[in-house]
Amino acid sequence: MEHAAPAGTRPQESSAHTALGRFGEDVAARWLQDQGYEIVDRNWRCPDGELDLVAIHQGWWVAVEVKTRRGTGYGHPFEAITGRKLRRLYRLAQLWAIAHPETRRLAGWRVDAVSVLLPAGGGLSVEVLKDIRP
Repeated sequence: MEHAAPAGTRPQESSAHTALGRFGEDVAARWLQDQGYEIVDRNWRCPDGELDLVAIHQGWWVAVEVKTRRGTGYGHPFEAITGRKLRRLYRLAQLWAIAHPETRRLAGWRVDAVSVLLPAGGGLSVEVLKDIRP
């Protein structure tokens, strides 16, 4: 007999999915550092959600959303960043800035997205979209 989850709850993510996401965030952080980003926060959480990475890049502080996939069977990872998701990222970025007033010394802020693809045939590709907007 199947049991439905109570209203307003989500099933736990599978450990494989969680491990893939964590791996992708590690890859993205290293890749961004190689591109001149300074990672200042990881997996910052508040009641409204989570920012995967927060970095400083060329005088800007940057909220970074990381999307990791094993392939493009369900579309490119960037396609998972909907308008609703992007508006949420902007809200989270504003909340992070409030919690970290030291960022006021920087020129401004933006939201970037990083795609990490791990195709079944091997290899790894990383792409970044800078300054994405709702």
